[in-house]
Amino acid sequence: MGFEVLFMGSNFSRLLGGLGVALWISLLSVVISIVLGILLGMLMHTKNRVVAVITGIYLEIVRVMPQMVLLFIVYFGFSKAMGLSLSAEASAVIVFSFWGTAEMGDLVRGCLAGIQPIQYESSLALGMSRAATYIYVIIPQIIRRLIPLAINLITRMIKTTSLVMMIGIVEVLKVGQQIIEANRKTSPSAAFGVFAAVFVLYFLACWPISRLSKYLEKRWN
Repeated sequence: MGFEVLFMGSNFSRLLGGLGVALWISLLSVVISIVLGILLGMLMHTKNRVVAVITGIYLEIVRVMPQMVLLFIVYFGFSKAMGLSLSAEASAVIVFSFWGTAEMGDLVRGCLAGIQPIQYESSLALGMSRAATYIYVIIPQIIRRLIPLAINLITRMIKTTSLVMMIGIVEVLKVGQQIIEANRKTSPSAAFGVFAAVFVLYFLACWPISRLSKYLEKRWN
């Protein structure tokens, strides 16, 4: 079945190291996306026409353009055209943050749009300032609605990091391909065992996050 190649030399530890690279890129991108996405979502909720046009174009670019193409544009195109010395890892973080910020911003906008105007009006009628209204009334409701959706976005970003192998980053999928190539003659079925191990590693990385989302959603409902 090809599982024996996993335990030859340092193959399994190399897979774990590749998974660590993928998780580092995805989690750093997630943190940046959450911070910028919240700010973007609040900006989108202002319903300013200029802001709506700009953010609309931004969202369409993210939704239409494949992440792989964005990786190529940033790493092979933009950085070279601007004379920048961007590493593959930095390019990957920029692309995934660019994508994640748009997705998170749209989620925040949707959560804000779901808040009834009467809640703002009632808070102001009770003498609360606009800042206090957001801190004590609006933001807790947004967090409650946003967390399950944000966790789903996080799992998608972790899985999508497999694309970074296309710009030379040695993450778990790239390591798996290297192991298969090195053992092609001695273990022709190595691909099954290696990719099964990659599947399990991604599952173990994403499953706890998915369960957390379901737990929070069930508890709050």
